[in-house]
Amino acid sequence: MKRREFLKYSVATAVAAPFVRAASADTGVYKVGMVGAKTGPLAPGATVTHFPPYQLWAHEVNERGGLKLKTGPAKIQLIEYDDRTQPPEAIKAVERLGTVDKVDWIGGNYATGFNLATAPVFDKYKYPQMSVACITDQAPALVKKYPNFFMFNASTTNYAKTAISVLKKLKDSGQIGNKVAVVNVGDDFGIELANAGRPLFKEAGFDIVYDKSYPLGTQDYAPVMKAAKSASPDAFVAWSYPPDTFGLADQAKIENLGVKAYYCAIGCAFQGFSLKNGAAIENVLGAGGVADTPEIRAFYKRHKEVTKVDADYGGSPVYYAMLQMLTETIETIGTTDRMAIADHIRKNKFKTLVGELSLPGQTLDKVNTVGQWQNGFFNAVAGTGYSEFAPVKLKTNWG
Repeated sequence: MKRREFLKYSVATAVAAPFVRAASADTGVYKVGMVGAKTGPLAPGATVTHFPPYQLWAHEVNERGGLKLKTGPAKIQLIEYDDRTQPPEAIKAVERLGTVDKVDWIGGNYATGFNLATAPVFDKYKYPQMSVACITDQAPALVKKYPNFFMFNASTTNYAKTAISVLKKLKDSGQIGNKVAVVNVGDDFGIELANAGRPLFKEAGFDIVYDKSYPLGTQDYAPVMKAAKSASPDAFVAWSYPPDTFGLADQAKIENLGVKAYYCAIGCAFQGFSLKNGAAIENVLGAGGVADTPEIRAFYKRHKEVTKVDADYGGSPVYYAMLQMLTETIETIGTTDRMAIADHIRKNKFKTLVGELSLPGQTLDKVNTVGQWQNGFFNAVAGTGYSEFAPVKLKTNWG
């Protein structure tokens, strides 16, 4: 699948234009800076998952009069910068937000490597770094080095372990064999997952018959899928980013990849992935997933109405939950003092869209890590901290 074809389906549900919401002249202002990809390989993911939840949050808070502070209401002003999918640009943008724009708050970056690259800058200018789009086993070390780093996600090992546990249950029950093909995008995210996954596959009794890394920004996935198919796997796993997720699925359909379990990571939870592929992705597994509730359905409806973007079934609700926690914290303490905000979030539990959440060790305690497309909804089928999941189904065909 060519990159321009992926963009057609992802941008159909995402608006990548700069977004600045001005505050009313008769109120205080709470300036929030955001940095993420509006151009480059990571743009389609960021324009679905990263920017829109902040836009919905600003709209809702401002509509009710702004944040309630001891000094009076303060309306939210969003300032967005494009890092062009380049870590040096992300670093410069975070620095600009802190030193030139002098914003009150800076949201975490989009993508694991970018959050790791900017962590020293957040720390230098005394901004808590609360990141959703960050999956790493380095969180404890990061928190030790940067005391105000918070990861609103699970670790790399947890993502790999829960995905592999889903496959192990299928194998142990005789529904699939033990041969697995594994591919990964060649950046921090994909490399960490691949490295974490190899010993876990072995422990689970799987034989990795194909193991391949491909560069970020790859446009032609045919060679990867052809080689994977030739290894005759029973399951296929891609530690992928959105363009890869779309491209690999296209090639799986072309090759009619005959696996009974197919997993792809980031982007699988995008509604655009379902809209593009329809019945072909029924029972495809991927990173994320949500429990189907009236509240979550209402969130998706409201998100689309306000932002014109279809929220995903993974990161979007967690971003929104994080912003609910930020709102409650600011209004509870009545101040915009960043260290006080960080301390309150560090010490408390919060009722959110996705349940009661806390951050022991400054890592989120509940995360749906594996979802599956079932009848047009990406149901959570595995995770950490939650106890109720939808049953897993076998992949039978490509529609």
